[in-house]
Amino acid sequence: MEEKEKIAVALSYDPEKGVPQVVAKGKGSLAELILKIAKEHGIPIKEDHKLVQQLYKLEVQKPIPPELYKAVAIVLAWAFKLNDRLREKLSQNLKDKKP
Repeated sequence: MEEKEKIAVALSYDPEKGVPQVVAKGKGSLAELILKIAKEHGIPIKEDHKLVQQLYKLEVQKPIPPELYKAVAIVLAWAFKLNDRLREKLSQNLKDKKP
């Protein structure tokens, strides 16, 4: 079975802009680099092959189209929830270490 080329898309959401946008995308070695940078910076990575295929077709630094709002909102909600849990865990660890 042939392995498909890896694809990665990075999203950004700024409430002031109102709509998420693709800030980076790549295939192959560029996708690997995007994933490596995300991991190094503690950015959550969500695998969703179908959504990545759709997002990859978009222009970088342009708002995502309305038909993708729901799918992207689900991913962003997942990432925010994950970040909140991590923040709580770190806060608890700091409290536990205080004398």
